[in-house]
This record gives sequence, C-alpha cells and structure tokens, in this order.
Amino acid sequence: MNLKIALLPGDGIGPEVLAQAVKCLQAVEETFNHTFAYKEAPVGAIAIDKKGTPLPESTLKLCHEADAILFGAIGDPKYDNDPDAKVRPEQGLLQLRKELGLFANIRPVLSHPTLLNKSPLKKEIISGTDFVIYRELTGGIYFGEKKLNEAGTVASDLCEYSEEEISRVAHLAFKAAKGRKKKLTLVDKANVLESSRLWRKVVTRIGESYPEVALDYLFVDNAAMQIILNPTQFDVILTENMFGDILSDEGSVISGSIGLLASASVGDENALFEPIHGSYPQAKGKDIANPIASILSAAMLLEHFGLHEEAMAVKKAVDKSLKKGMVTPDLKSKSQYGTNQVGDFIAHNIVDIEDNFNMNDENIDLGKSTII
Repeated sequence: MNLKIALLPGDGIGPEVLAQAVKCLQAVEETFNHTFAYKEAPVGAIAIDKKGTPLPESTLKLCHEADAILFGAIGDPKYDNDPDAKVRPEQGLLQLRKELGLFANIRPVLSHPTLLNKSPLKKEIISGTDFVIYRELTGGIYFGEKKLNEAGTVASDLCEYSEEEISRVAHLAFKAAKGRKKKLTLVDKANVLESSRLWRKVVTRIGESYPEVALDYLFVDNAAMQIILNPTQFDVILTENMFGDILSDEGSVISGSIGLLASASVGDENALFEPIHGSYPQAKGKDIANPIASILSAAMLLEHFGLHEEAMAVKKAVDKSLKKGMVTPDLKSKSQYGTNQVGDFIAHNIVDIEDNFNMNDENIDLGKSTII
C-alpha cells in the first residue's frame, strides 16, 4: 500500500516521540512491502514562532493532501502561563480538527498485565480492563461562543450541540460496540444540562437500530468514579467533548502512564493519530519521554487503513518491550533506556517478528540489549 503521511511534530517532546513512531512505520514498510511518503510541517507554539499562527495555511494544505496525519504534541509554558495571550498553540489543534472535520476521537484504555503494579489502583480492580472512549470532538463548550465582559470580571462559554453532531459520532460508537463486547455506555449530565438531554434522546433513538448492543447511561460524575472503582464493567463509552477529554485522561491511571495511551481522530474524509499526552516541556531534549503512545498511535493509523496484520506486529513489538523492561523511566524508575533506545528496540522487533527470541538480560541491566 502507498500512503502519504503528514507529520506534525509540534512542541515539547512531540518531535522526539513522533520520530520513534516514524521508525516503526518504516519498519512496517520494510517488513510488509509498503511505501509510505512522509512530509513534515509546523503546528502549535513552534508555528507561532515561525509563522505567527498556530496553524499555517501551508500546514493545513499538507494535511488536506495527505492520506493521514501523525501528530506529536502541542503546548508551551510561555503561553500556558500567560492568561492574556490572544494566540495560543492549542488553537491550532482545535482549528485543525474543525477544518478537517475530525468529529470523533477514539481512545482505547487497556491494562497491560506486565504493568499492573505501575498503576496506583489495585491489581484486582484494573486487571482485564479493555474499553474505548468515543469522544465527540468538534462541538460543545470548546467550540461554543465565548464572552468576557468589558471589566473582565464575568466570562461564559456556550455548550451547544446539534442532533447531527451527536448522531454521527454515536453511529461510530455503536458500530465499534457491535464488534467488541456489545455494550455502550452514554456518559452525560442529563439531570442538569439541556445539551445532555439532547444527547440522551438522540443516542436512545439510534440505539434502537443496534438491538444487539446493550445501551446504558451514567452521569459524568458517577462515570468518573466507576472508571476507578470498576473499570472492567465498560466496553465502549460515548460522550461529549469536554467529558471525553477529562475521562480519557483519568483512564491513563489504569495503564500506569499517560505515555501509553494512543488516540485516533477521524472524520468522513480525514484521520489524525496522536498520543493523548501533552507536550511535557520539562522532558524536552532529555531523551526520557515515553514513545509508546506515539507508536501505538501509528498502529491505529495502520488499522484505519485495514492493515491489521501490520498493526498487530507493532503491538506485539510494544508488548515485548514492556515484558522485557525495555521502557523509559516513567515505567521503570531506574531504567537506563531513553526514548530513542525504546523506539529502536520496538522498530527492530517489527522487522524481526519471530515470537521466539532471547535477550541477554545481563546486558539489559547494563543499558544495552542483545538479540540472540
């Protein structure tokens, strides 16, 4: 398969983790005889510094022309710490989602057997967790009308949803549930919010077209509690923009590190793949950032194009790195492995996809690995 992939490294650790994802895609090319063409463009704070805007026209044009987009991370402290800044890096990502029609964000949440002790939650609670969050991405409070009075003392953000916006992401979530454990949970705040009552009305009606999928409902405050108390009860969670943003970050506690969680943002014609973590500027240039979320985002890209064997090869290579302790310090405090070493190991094991392999554990402890 030939694919044109736009690379948007962004800010902070974005370029470092994205580079590892590209290594793995190149390994897939070599192993499975595909051809992927990569073109890079600025977005976020670096784009503001270079072009005066977080989403230059040239970047948007590249994204429109690409088959898919692989995204790094966005954000910079000089904007985070300036409440008066009129132009912000995050505006670039929001605009990109809107311009490309990326209306659904898909975020898997898994517990890895080898990392159960890395989560602050009890092993018996999180073991076997496997659910996915479908978050509406281009509506709600993030995109609603924003007001600030002249004195700067009263502010408002409008949360607005249309039936069409709810319907299109709901259908995707129900179709996903059909192929999984056939359960969908709508998370809302229908006891308080009119927009949530519309969500419940529309999703209930759509659910009648998917009789094989069991539909239930949770208020968002209860859902936040249940994800911690009993995460294995969930299969597919469907929710609006802000709730989905918060709950998916909460889900990272289950995996043991936010550096493990990938995501896909899809629309009718375009698709973008990115780790859910932020730009982590404190780690920039230190070779300590966890690249696995970015690499698993690349695996989601492959799945999007029906390359399931290739995606599985990436996931198996990631599993090998976790089992062998070839991980960054966020997962193993005394680890001597950096971002690049972990990326190299995973890419190598995509090329060498034999399941039966041995590693010199003594060399691992010394910070090196030897494939025998």
